[in-house]
Amino acid sequence: MSNIDYIIVGLGNPGKNYENTRHNSGFKALDFIADRLGVSINREKFKSLVCEARLKEKKVLLLKPQTYMNLSGQAVVEAMNFYKIPPENVLLIFDDISLPVGKIRIRKSGSHGGQNGVKNIIAMSGSDKFPRVRIGIGEKPNPSWDLADWVLSKFPKSETESINEALCDVYSAAEMIVGGEIESAMNKFN
Repeated sequence: MSNIDYIIVGLGNPGKNYENTRHNSGFKALDFIADRLGVSINREKFKSLVCEARLKEKKVLLLKPQTYMNLSGQAVVEAMNFYKIPPENVLLIFDDISLPVGKIRIRKSGSHGGQNGVKNIIAMSGSDKFPRVRIGIGEKPNPSWDLADWVLSKFPKSETESINEALCDVYSAAEMIVGGEIESAMNKFN
């Protein structure tokens, strides 16, 4: 069994119809990290697609739950239990409608903030001590819009540059967090 120091989780929904949606920003960020590290997230384990990589001298497991967003805890807790990883060493990356498109926010721990994937992870693990990187996907342009329709919409070309910049920031933040510099990451990106 390989020794994993850190689990980096990108939250999203599996399937072609969810690709490139706002709600899949966590998957998109994890794919970006994998690409930068020269690995592919293509092995099935823990109800997820996973791969191992090295980041900041640490052995990390990149994990994309395939349970659908609202049941993300099943996959995350299974991997945590298998590798005996504490919540403090599980970085969650996910979308946030309360942030402008392309902005990121880092927290050491805290509530789920209405994000159902995080809510399920906290409920199933019994802890809220997960470091997290939230990726801004923007709020609904119109209050009458259905929230599900909004988060499952795709980014228009006009927002592509902002999202690509955010992915670079998420990668840098992940490096800092895994390297034990979460305070520095928060100071730099928040």
